[in-house]
Amino acid sequence: MMDLSELIKEKIKAEGPISFQEFMEICLYYPGLGYYTSAQNHVGTDGDFYTSATLTPAFGITIARQIEEMWRHLGGETFTIVEYGGNSGCLCHDILSALQHNQDMYKGLHYRIIEKNPVPPHQQKNKFTAKVTYHSSINEFVIDQGCILSNELLDNFPVHKVIMEEELKEIFIDYQNSFVEVVRPASQALKAYFCDLAVQLPKGFLAEVNLQVIPWIREVANAMNKGYVLTIDYGYPSEELYKPQRCSGTLLSYYKHAVSDNLYHHIGEQDITAHVNFSALSRWGSKNGLTDCGFTDQCHFLLSLGVQEVIQTMFSGENDLIQAAKKASLLNYILLMDMGTKFKVLIQEKGGCNKNLLGLRIPYPKGHLNH
Repeated sequence: MMDLSELIKEKIKAEGPISFQEFMEICLYYPGLGYYTSAQNHVGTDGDFYTSATLTPAFGITIARQIEEMWRHLGGETFTIVEYGGNSGCLCHDILSALQHNQDMYKGLHYRIIEKNPVPPHQQKNKFTAKVTYHSSINEFVIDQGCILSNELLDNFPVHKVIMEEELKEIFIDYQNSFVEVVRPASQALKAYFCDLAVQLPKGFLAEVNLQVIPWIREVANAMNKGYVLTIDYGYPSEELYKPQRCSGTLLSYYKHAVSDNLYHHIGEQDITAHVNFSALSRWGSKNGLTDCGFTDQCHFLLSLGVQEVIQTMFSGENDLIQAAKKASLLNYILLMDMGTKFKVLIQEKGGCNKNLLGLRIPYPKGHLNH
């Protein structure tokens, strides 16, 4: 069977250069051969990267505190948690473990995981099978009220790659003994994206445009009658994303825990990501009936929800107090200082929900999403 690199070469040979967005789509999602559609394990020690959820149960337990408050704000009735990209159910397991203590909430709770590539039962790390269902689309069920959650989802949406020359140009991929980048005039949709955000790129500036976020946030907003949208990912508002120090864009690849800006090696075997523009998510959310509750980073969000107490409780039963303190200190550092400053959190609501949320309690100095 032809490998993914050869398939892309043949496609370019037959059709001419393809957009970077199409190249990234093939690399990540080509059936059976793409990074996320192959059988290999991507997360953890044997994979290519860690997530906060796979690193420690403290992450999911802390998020559960925010979801429980959302449930109370909505009147304490039937509640649906929808998690996009839940994979093996690791985050789901930790959230439900924490919410079990609240029987009033738990008995009316539904947890639905949206996953393009259903995880085989033997790989699912979840004992809460009665509460959890897997779906390929959010349109397969009705959400009366609840919370739609995603953690490190949007950074893997295939993006268009653009450069500002005399006018905006889009980067396409050609093959001439190796993959090379060529420029073409940008589409009206790409120009309209920057116009809508009131962004003017300086000449020579490289950037990514995630047009798929627009139908995604529309679909999310329309799927829920009332509730919250909680998005955790790495990225910036427009005013940060388009600063001069990011004039080369934010696209990166991850292969066996090594980070690289070479996107044309290990095709189908490496993750490709781009930072999320949270101003765009806020902008198109507002166009579809969502209102911002607040924007912060993972550090301020988890601190506001008492993550240090959660971590301390996790290690309280260990006999070796020094080792327990070292483990707790390392987790606090990774969740709050390392990942905590890179990852951002946007909470939006629909239906006039209470916007004063515990996770937004500690002010975040860069919490502005001008659009």
